Amino acid sequence: MSEAVAVKFREVNGFTIPFCKIDEVKVPWSYLPEQFNEKCFEPIFAEMKKLVQSGDYTLGKYLTEFETRFAQQLKVKHAIGVNSGTDALKLALWALGVGHGDEVITAANTFIATVGAINELGAKPVLVDCTDDFCLDVEQVTQAITNKTKAIIPVHLTGKVANMKQIMEIAKHYNLAVVEDACQCMYGKFEDKHTGTYGNAGAFSLHPLKALNVWGDGGVIITNDDDLNQKLRSIRNHGLINRDEIGMFGVNSRLDTLHAIIGNWLVDSLPQISNARTTMGNYFLECLKGIPQIKLPISHADRTHVFHLFIMFAERRDELYTYCSERGIEVKVHYPIPLYQQQGLQVLGYKPGDFPVTDRHAKSMISFPLHQYITKEHVHYMVNVIKEFYEN
Repeated sequence: MSEAVAVKFREVNGFTIPFCKIDEVKVPWSYLPEQFNEKCFEPIFAEMKKLVQSGDYTLGKYLTEFETRFAQQLKVKHAIGVNSGTDALKLALWALGVGHGDEVITAANTFIATVGAINELGAKPVLVDCTDDFCLDVEQVTQAITNKTKAIIPVHLTGKVANMKQIMEIAKHYNLAVVEDACQCMYGKFEDKHTGTYGNAGAFSLHPLKALNVWGDGGVIITNDDDLNQKLRSIRNHGLINRDEIGMFGVNSRLDTLHAIIGNWLVDSLPQISNARTTMGNYFLECLKGIPQIKLPISHADRTHVFHLFIMFAERRDELYTYCSERGIEVKVHYPIPLYQQQGLQVLGYKPGDFPVTDRHAKSMISFPLHQYITKEHVHYMVNVIKEFYEN
């Protein structure tokens, strides 16, 4: 075991953020070195060579193939490749008519990309608190609706699945659009139906930290609406109808054909990746039971959680963070400073204490490595380190 390391802390908005050097990694956070080992290089590079020879770099056949296969995996009619998960959210809202002065309801505990996409359109993000399953508190959604509300973005954070049945009932009653932020929940399910398929559209990220990733930024929008599909394909490509005709203002937000090659190499593995994460995540949860200082997130029998992140609530969180880091476990905190308390979002007018569950989570959450290459031996080691910390 490596020697103890020096640990530094800093205070931001009253929250202690620990930093610590890891001398010897025993349980790695990143799965990329294993997912893209040298065995896969030859077939991937062979396809890249074909691409270079064809010059088919934008909106090419590899992208069409990827979109078709992605849609088939999620049992949806259309998948539209764009340049990031953020743009997937933004373009979906745009195509649904969200614009300047509109309000969009979303979760207070989400990542900045969700709120940033709303803001980019000139709309106002309206935040509601979450519950202990990390998803927005559905009971608070109705209270947040005004005559300016245009849409709801439920966030399937950490791989947990929001209550889409209730959210869609609210949306239907108030005639609101729904764009699901499934960037952290690819292949999650509610009542055996994939995340992203309940709302008018679903947004996914292909960032390197996601289960399906493309060696850079990328995103996908899915929908069953034929008209919305056509509008999105035009918006992502400058508003073009064809090479010579422009139907509307749009943007340049195409998923690169080069990245689609990587997507094609991985997309058929989505069920295996999801099952591996879910199986090992549930095993980790079972092994943690009986540790009184640990509280586990709420789970729901009608939902398949895919453990994009494995998060627990821990007493003496910062000390546990340091203890695990010193012993080679690459732990993280998602997120130590609540979004609404960030300096860049003060314009929204929220004040400390407005979202008490989000605040409580920020002070007690800790994320442990969990991905398709985590083994039972990894889990046993992490659980033993956690027990050792509290017993000592």
